[in-house]
Amino acid sequence: MINILAVFIGGGLGSLCRYAFGLYIPSASFPLATLLANTCACFILGCMTGFFLKNNLGNHLKLLIGTGFCGGFSTFSTFSKETLELGQNTFSFITMSYIFLSIALGMLAVLGGMAVSNLK
Repeated sequence: MINILAVFIGGGLGSLCRYAFGLYIPSASFPLATLLANTCACFILGCMTGFFLKNNLGNHLKLLIGTGFCGGFSTFSTFSKETLELGQNTFSFITMSYIFLSIALGMLAVLGGMAVSNLK
């Protein structure tokens, strides 16, 4: 039961942060809010992964932060919808840039988070 509660609380907090990004980060012609939210979630997940690899902490915290918060904060479904909207009839440079940046920044953010969590 505690695992379910951890995911529930983390997911709610992550979703609220994602909603705030959508409210306060302008995304008129480019989905910057989603790009930043997904990149931040990747960084947090990377930090968490590195931290948990070094320290043997409980599963509840992993579920709260990783599955719950990062899962609620990042959004593949919105990324997919916005990619299709950007490329309505044809895949433009902006569409391809969004796809590339989303994947590259996400991977770099996970690596960066893991590196930061390993600093002493």
